[in-house]
Formats: sequence, C-alpha cells, structure tokens
Amino acid sequence: MKITAEGQLAVCQGSAKLRTTRPFVEYDDQRHILLGLVDDAPWFAVEALIDPPYATLREIAEDLTPLERDIAVTTTAITNWHRSAPHCAACGHRTEVINGGFARTCPQCGREHFPRTDPAVIVAIVDESDRLLLARASAWGDTNRVSVLAGFVEAGESFEHAVHREIGEEADVQLDDLRYFGSQPWPFPRSIMIGFFARATTTAISIDGDEIVYADWFTRERLEAELRDGTIGLPTKASIAHRLVTAWRERAHPYA
Repeated sequence: MKITAEGQLAVCQGSAKLRTTRPFVEYDDQRHILLGLVDDAPWFAVEALIDPPYATLREIAEDLTPLERDIAVTTTAITNWHRSAPHCAACGHRTEVINGGFARTCPQCGREHFPRTDPAVIVAIVDESDRLLLARASAWGDTNRVSVLAGFVEAGESFEHAVHREIGEEADVQLDDLRYFGSQPWPFPRSIMIGFFARATTTAISIDGDEIVYADWFTRERLEAELRDGTIGLPTKASIAHRLVTAWRERAHPYA
C-alpha cells in the first residue's frame, strides 16, 4: 500500500478502491512497514511518490470494504507516527525502525519507542424525551455537519471521568447512566475513539462559541426533516459518530 508524504493513499481510477501493487524493489526495513497478513500473504505500506489518483482516508473511508478500511487506517496511523517522531524522546538522536515498522530504537541510548495512541471519548447523549444532543465544532469551518460530542482523555482520567468533564466543558450538560457502545481507531492523527451512550440529567445547553459553535436537542422527526432539506449533515458513515447517531435513529440504544 503506497501513501504520500502528505498522507494521501493511492486509489484506483474512477473508484475509491485502494490501489496496491506487488513489490518491485528490494525490501528496505527502514521504509517498508509490515501491516500484517491477508490470506497468509504479507501486506506492506510504504511512503512514496505516487501517480494520481490518490485521496485522503477521510475522503474515501466510507466507500472502502472493512478489510480495505483496516489497511488504510493502519497505513495512515503508522506512517503518521514514523513521519512525526523520528527522533529519540530521551536523547534526541535519530532512531531506527525495528519490528517490521511497529517500533523504533535509538542506537545511541538504546531506548525503544512505540506508536502512540491517544484515547478520546465520543458520546451520544439522550434526554428523558429521547432527544439526541448534536453539535458543531468550529474546527469544521463552514460545513453544516453536526455530530455527537467528543474529546481527548486527559492524564489521570478514566474514560468515564473524561465523558463527564468533556460534556460539562462543551455543553454544560450533566449526565448519568453511561453505557459503553464500542470503539474505533481514528488516525487523525493517532486516536482511539471510545464510544458511549449517556443519559442527560439536565437539558439547558451552554456553549463557549469558540470550540463548539452550535448545539441543540433533536427529535428524530426534526433530524430527518433537516437532513432532507440539507440544513444539516452527518459525519461520514465510516465513523463511530455515524454509528452512534444511527443507533439512536433506529432506537437501538440502551435507553430505548
């Protein structure tokens, strides 16, 4: 699997299918990353110059098969890490790739380094009337997209603590009865999303207008109407955010 230095994946002409190739150069243990085995055949990722067409993972994720998505996510995550952390955090020396690309070692001090994964929580919040809290982040620019709330886990926090803190900071809504939903690797740049449902014990919303620029409670009827007329959009179907919203829309959540 080839990926550019800007994180764009090779895709086939006229479709979102990943474009792969059999090896045509000698294996280089500093460049070729072993992703794993597919039907007993090894798959590698390599950062290289590639001819168009190519696309980012965000652009093509929902059009990929589950296997292709796993390959694309792993390729993006591991190459992001090698690109951003080539030096030893202890002594600053240039490190070398080991373990098929899933670790680096420092030839000067002997320290081994492994890819970082930053945990983040993402929460579908429903109130007593079974309305869903949806919001829009300022980082999304002029998009009409709305989604459930999310945020990174801070040092010393459990996932549950992070849920309460993040929702309190972003919407000033109080919660109880947290239920684990699922998880998803999300290499932007190196996250693992931990999904929850939670019940709101308060419904007054207060946002800062800086990180979160819009938030409101949605009934299913309102959501469907605004999706039809284009007032709002939802996250990509490949995301756990979309899965959380879909579970609520289909009344397949813990409080239904």
